[in-house]
Amino acid sequence: MLYKAATLKGYTLDSLDGEIGKVEGFYFDDQFWTIRYLVANTGNWLSGRQVLISPYALVAALKEEQHIAIDLTKQQIEDSPSLSTDLPVSRQFEEAYYGYHRWPMYWAGPYMWGSHPHLERERAKWKESTPSEKAWDPHLRSTDAVSGYAIQALDGDLGHVEDFIIDDETWAIRYLVVATRNWWPGKKVLVSPQWIQRVSWSESKVFVNLSREAIKQSPEYTAESLITRDYEAGLHGHYQLEGYWVERES
Repeated sequence: MLYKAATLKGYTLDSLDGEIGKVEGFYFDDQFWTIRYLVANTGNWLSGRQVLISPYALVAALKEEQHIAIDLTKQQIEDSPSLSTDLPVSRQFEEAYYGYHRWPMYWAGPYMWGSHPHLERERAKWKESTPSEKAWDPHLRSTDAVSGYAIQALDGDLGHVEDFIIDDETWAIRYLVVATRNWWPGKKVLVSPQWIQRVSWSESKVFVNLSREAIKQSPEYTAESLITRDYEAGLHGHYQLEGYWVERES
């Protein structure tokens, strides 16, 4: 199911033995645009540290109950490697964190989830990385920090990033919600990370390989819009580009 990041914020986080807090935000990598960690607000329970939960431990997001089930105990979370709230997520931390939980390292292979193109939850199916599969260096970004980034079309300013649409099965970011500002007042559109040409992190700007007119003619997105497969097919069909689900179903 597809969720807005803003919708998931505030969802209750339920461990195997009780509630641990609420969703505060997300970290994603800038290569696959996939959520690598959910940031938990644990109140006074584990104050002074960032409590990060990998999608490997996220069982399901339940919309009606507004909670996310976590396949970890409170003790496992408390005993996991600690990261100060003042520090960025380092490779050293990630190696210790993934080693502690014995999960496959998502950067140790050519696919979105390392040796797997999609999030594989069954331990029996996990593959060992081979020497030919080079590790890549993820740079993690906060969805909060990237919200507000300017969006630049091929022929001018487009607007700014307002939100992110997250697939809770793969935890990939499927779309950026773009508010189009003055050139198309009050309107919002969806832009897939697949259509991003490059990102200037120093300028806080995202460049997309689309014209403003093509974007203006695309299916509008509203807060009430249901992102059904028909809607997505219409959006991708408008640009004459394949949907992400084509490769997945082949």
